[in-house]
Amino acid sequence: MNHNEQLPILAIETSDELCSAAVMLSEDSFAEINFQKKFVHSEKLMPMISDLLKNADIILKDIKTLAVSMGPGSFTGLRIGLTIAKGLAVGIELPIIPVPTFDALAFQLSAQLPNGTNFIIANNANINEIYFAKYRVVGNRFEVIKEATLIEKSELSSLQQDGDLLFGNFTVEKTDFKTSSPYASSVAQWAYIFGKDLVTFDHDLLEPNYLKNFVVKVKK
Repeated sequence: MNHNEQLPILAIETSDELCSAAVMLSEDSFAEINFQKKFVHSEKLMPMISDLLKNADIILKDIKTLAVSMGPGSFTGLRIGLTIAKGLAVGIELPIIPVPTFDALAFQLSAQLPNGTNFIIANNANINEIYFAKYRVVGNRFEVIKEATLIEKSELSSLQQDGDLLFGNFTVEKTDFKTSSPYASSVAQWAYIFGKDLVTFDHDLLEPNYLKNFVVKVKK
C-alpha cells in the first residue's frame, strides 16, 4: 500500500484519559475531535467519529485505512479503541495499522522540541510500576533510545540523566509535562509515515500491547 492508497486515514487514540479521533485527508489536512475525561471512551468515541466525518465532509466508506493506538496504556481504554476499530474495519473491509502509542507521542513531541533533546515518557502502570520509554529528537523526527517497557518506579531516577525531559502521568511532581498520550492526528501521521509494513486485514490477530498481564481483582 503506497501513501496515496492510505488516505483518508481514520485514527483512534484511547490509551489514557484523552479520547481522540482524527481523519487525515492529506499530508497537511486534518479534522480532529478530542475529549479529555476519565471513563468516557465507550460512551463518546462512536458519536465523536460520526461528528468527525461530518466535519470533514466525508462518509465512512470514503475511509481507506484505520490507525489505532495499541498501547501501552489503560487496559479498558485500549480495548475499547481496538474493538471499535475492528468493528469499523470489518463492516467496510478496511485494513488496520496498529500504532505504538509511545512512538506516536514521541513523533508528536519531536516536532516541538529542539534537535538533540533527549526525553522520557513515563506513565503509571500500577502502584509499583511505570511504562517507560526514552527518545532523542533528530531533526523533526525521533530515534528510539529505549523501547517502551515496564519498570519499577524506583528505577526511573537511575535511568533519567541530566537534561532529559520527562513527559507522562507518573505523578505531577515527578514529570516536567503531564502529556501522557498522543492526539489521534499524531497516530494518523505516524501510521502514514512509518506504518506501511504494519498494514493488516487480519483483525482478529490484533491485540493491545499491554506490556503486562491483566489481573482481575476479586473482592474478598
